[in-house]
Amino acid sequence: MGPYIMEKFRSGQSHIRPAWRWISERGLLVMTGDETLARYEALLTLNRPEVEDIIPADGSLFVVFRRGETISADLRAALAGSVERMSVVTGALHEIAVEYGGAAGPDLPALAEQACMDEATYVNSHAAVEYVVAFLGFQPGFPYLRGLPRALHAPRRASPRLRVAAGSVAIGGAFTGIYSASGPGGWQIIGHAAAVMFDPQRDVPALLMAGDRVRFVPR
Repeated sequence: MGPYIMEKFRSGQSHIRPAWRWISERGLLVMTGDETLARYEALLTLNRPEVEDIIPADGSLFVVFRRGETISADLRAALAGSVERMSVVTGALHEIAVEYGGAAGPDLPALAEQACMDEATYVNSHAAVEYVVAFLGFQPGFPYLRGLPRALHAPRRASPRLRVAAGSVAIGGAFTGIYSASGPGGWQIIGHAAAVMFDPQRDVPALLMAGDRVRFVPR
């Protein structure tokens, strides 16, 4: 398994399968684009003894192999297979209470004005959507939630805050997310959730996993 080898799977003449390359002797980076979550959830259903972990990111999957193992014919076929033919697992639904605006959401007034909405309409628009956890990153357990209405998309702050409280509900570009730990951050803060997003003492430390669904409940 040499590093930096690029392959493309083809089916017929018109459909190009995900490109992939070896990042190391144990890591395979698969470029999956908009199919990332569907392909990730489908791969989880496979018997894949050679695989130690599969990590979704924005437009790609990183497949970590067990030491000494290589890619099997079944896994090759799954990577080459059409997502439409894959059985997709539906993640758990989490309802997360959020205090919007005020001290909990200092960027809400400016974002509402930018979206040509009053604050109540903005909050209702944000809370009306069922989001999907696209991937985790930035901090342990920080969920990148896909599904934010286009009218609510907003760039990150020009100047990041030195400290953002854990539980802060925020918007960064096309994603909304929840800070899992206190620390610096550049996303736009619109509210605060009491839910503990990451606790290393829990059996499963991260509250949300890729593929899970989230509904925000204003309080």
